[in-house]
Amino acid sequence: MFSIWEKETFYAPQDIIIVGSGFVGLWSAYYLKKKNPKLKITVVDRGLPPTGASTRNAGFACFGSLTELLADEQKMGSDQMLQLVEMRYKGLQQIRAFAGNQDIDLDFCGGYELFGKEDHYLYDDLAAQTSYLNKILKGIVKSGNTYQLCPKKTVSKFQFRQVDYLVKNNLEGYLHPARLLRLLLNKVLSMGVQVLNSVEIKEFSAANGELFLYSNLPVELACRQILVCTNGFAKQLLPELDVEPARGQVLVTSPIEKLPWKGTFHYQEGFYYFRNLGNRILLGGARNKAIGEETTYSFETSEIIQSELERFLQEVIVPGKKYQIEYRWSGIMGTGSVKMPITREISPNVFCCVRMSGMGVALAPVMGKEMARRMI
Repeated sequence: MFSIWEKETFYAPQDIIIVGSGFVGLWSAYYLKKKNPKLKITVVDRGLPPTGASTRNAGFACFGSLTELLADEQKMGSDQMLQLVEMRYKGLQQIRAFAGNQDIDLDFCGGYELFGKEDHYLYDDLAAQTSYLNKILKGIVKSGNTYQLCPKKTVSKFQFRQVDYLVKNNLEGYLHPARLLRLLLNKVLSMGVQVLNSVEIKEFSAANGELFLYSNLPVELACRQILVCTNGFAKQLLPELDVEPARGQVLVTSPIEKLPWKGTFHYQEGFYYFRNLGNRILLGGARNKAIGEETTYSFETSEIIQSELERFLQEVIVPGKKYQIEYRWSGIMGTGSVKMPITREISPNVFCCVRMSGMGVALAPVMGKEMARRMI
């Protein structure tokens, strides 16, 4: 049982309870408090650091690769693809403005997409596609030079194998996601937001104009509004949503002597992604090799994906280099039948902001601001 003091403070009725303390949950709390500092807001999470993808991703400040955007355009149409790109671009600018000089390793160093013989792309095709995307993106990013087809000498300089062409993305970068999340957490705490960890919400109900949340704690939490920001886990609380878990696996090498490149890299519409971490390589993805198995809530790594990542590392990225694999982990993203986030009122005063489709770092600031607008 809890004391009267605890019930009157930590577990007192709130204006808003946010379920999920990852990027979307904390950005939402930040913008809600900015809009109305008097709001009583509590953020709850089942983990100590948030359980999901916010601190378990690959650390990309992800604008989007050439073929990813072209694939999105084919599936979603030009208007929705451009809307999604604009949200990512604005989100990255909000992160830059928010962090200021704080050390989150934010570096818009540029990114590259790899193309090999098996991709069936010709030089002229890639030249036409870079020109096309640069033209339609110009109104969003104020530059006609987002993508550049690299000369052959750049390909040679990076010492990749089985790679014929590289397309550079001048707006791509990377960051340290856990440092950004900690910075954001400290900020919302300073604004008076309460954050409770190791609290897993099981269900909720409505009665007499209030909402009640039931968790692993022997006490009910009450509020006027709920915002669900559990992304890939959203269906566990809101089963009607079009959200499925998508496990993304990652590995990190030991330091590699004379690593010949720096930046972020994508392959096969972004299903493979890697970057330097100092002079180590962080490599993730290959989910497209076993989509069914990777649609899971399990955080375990799997033999099939880890073996494929190691093959890609050895045969394509750093052939002939000596290294060891020092870290392996996974995170759970939220995907669905379409790529746009779900931001809506599910039932009276119950809102959700989920399905970031692997783009949560960039989308979360924009989504958080939008939810503050809708909820107040």
